[in-house]
Amino acid sequence: MMFFTMVAALFLINGCATPVPVGVVYTELKLPITATGESGKNLKVGTAECISVLGLVATGDAGIQEAMDDGGITKISHVDWEVKNILGILGRYKVVVYGH
Repeated sequence: MMFFTMVAALFLINGCATPVPVGVVYTELKLPITATGESGKNLKVGTAECISVLGLVATGDAGIQEAMDDGGITKISHVDWEVKNILGILGRYKVVVYGH
């Protein structure tokens, strides 16, 4: 009984709020990271991503520079972040850079 009381207390102390919305069973989000004053039509798009398997192994390069190189971008308009996670078993995290 004491164990369950301690676990419940930990949840109450830590809270459930996170800086981004998270689904316990399934998460699929597109969120902004940053934006500059640069905008316009005909923006180039570059992506970079990493994956996580079972929360045990994570690999990849989801850096902004990697995404810029992928899209041939030298001047950033804005950057978005995408995540897809299924039961914590398989996760894909992607940075999307828009610019010229």
